[in-house]
Amino acid sequence: MGYPGEFGTTAVIPYHDPNQSAAPGTPGYNLLDQQEPLPYVQPQPAARILAAEPTEVESHKDDERQRTVGRRGTQHLGLLILRVGLGVVLAAHGLQKLFGWWGGQGLTGFRNSLSDVGYQHADILAYVSAGGEIVAGALLVLGLFTPVAAAGALAFLINGLLATISAQPHQHTFTYFLPDGHEYQITLIVMAIAVILAGPGRYSLDGGRGWAYRPFIGSFVALLCGVAAGVGVWVVLNGVNPLT
Repeated sequence: MGYPGEFGTTAVIPYHDPNQSAAPGTPGYNLLDQQEPLPYVQPQPAARILAAEPTEVESHKDDERQRTVGRRGTQHLGLLILRVGLGVVLAAHGLQKLFGWWGGQGLTGFRNSLSDVGYQHADILAYVSAGGEIVAGALLVLGLFTPVAAAGALAFLINGLLATISAQPHQHTFTYFLPDGHEYQITLIVMAIAVILAGPGRYSLDGGRGWAYRPFIGSFVALLCGVAAGVGVWVVLNGVNPLT
């Protein structure tokens, strides 16, 4: 069909319903049949990728933050001083007992003092105690097997405190301050407990182990073992109540 106009004849294409079947031989124009498909992009599983990326970035940020914090501050220097100070004192006491250095009583005097306090098997205990203090002090200075060394030091110190209390005449009140008190021994015990709970720090041979930075369960186990060993040795080899 055509309509005349100024610019010529305009052809109009007749509409054909695509839902109705055309009779054979009937001309028609189907727009849906002639329409080309629109370009379609298959959606990608972007949500899964985006969900994984922030976790990886946050983990990387946490690692960077921990490394940055570890480079600053004086915490590890303080742990080094605490550990070395305690280790030097223990090793010096052991050398005094074993060799009589620096005005010490020597092995014979130390054995006699153990017998006077009431320890059984004083001959063997003198060697074990003096040698153990030297070994524990050296390990603390080096920062090697620190929880075990500090637990052993705690056991020695607890026995020393109990022996000192037992050797003194009975007092109705507990005296803390020197010269008749026990502040020095109690301070050493507190230092040993602090090393067990805080760890040796970075400046130690244990610096690459977990207990050097974030001690947790193992530190409580070492603390309980040190206390149990100190009290157990006193009960088994002495058996005297130091407070009576």
